[in-house]
Amino acid sequence: EGTKITLDACRAAGVKRAVIASTSGVVAVSRDPDDIRDETAEPPMDIIAGWPYYRSKLYAERAAFDRNGPGFEVVAVNPSILLGPGDVHGASTGDVVSFLERRLPFIPAGGLSFVDARDAAQGMALAMEKGRPGERYLLGAANMSLDVFFHRLSRISGVPAPALRLPRSIALAKAGAHLIERARKRLPFDLPVDPVSAEMGQHFWYLDATKARRELGWTPRDPLETLADTVADLRARGVVWPQP
Repeated sequence: EGTKITLDACRAAGVKRAVIASTSGVVAVSRDPDDIRDETAEPPMDIIAGWPYYRSKLYAERAAFDRNGPGFEVVAVNPSILLGPGDVHGASTGDVVSFLERRLPFIPAGGLSFVDARDAAQGMALAMEKGRPGERYLLGAANMSLDVFFHRLSRISGVPAPALRLPRSIALAKAGAHLIERARKRLPFDLPVDPVSAEMGQHFWYLDATKARRELGWTPRDPLETLADTVADLRARGVVWPQP
């Protein structure tokens, strides 16, 4: 309802064009590592129906596009995981923090896409300027298995990657998630992985950002620069200890 109310108020106030911040997860998530999704992919409702955040983002995006038309243009930008410096609220760097603090108990079998927050901001500005009304634009700089992701973080930070890796089986991951939940209730300290996050980590969030590059002229930076800047920023702000 918030998206509807906000966009209706914008249109009533004479605003002619709006860019909404959606998420790549409304279309770019799969059980298949070879399924690299673009803007034409259908939302995987069999997957995201069980995840309220992504389900609500999809419904909000649909409500926004319902309002697109003559006199009021709506464009959606769909970034993947936001990394880079400046996450003062810990909104999207929590897994990196857990890794640097050596609190990550295992590496899930899935894969992710991420983008530098600075590049996502540029993508939103470009979408306002050049985006086609009624269209979404996926923003992602790199697709990586979680195993590769955490080992690259390890090389950058000097912190060893977890030795334990979950199997690919979603069923086994769900069983493991229930064990994690039981362990959380009995241990005197908190594990940084909840069952839903463990399940999500078994999926592949890979995307193709060709459309944003081609139509918007969007050019993200080297993803390794983003990882290095993320680690350096967290240490400089004292979120994690500077030494591994």
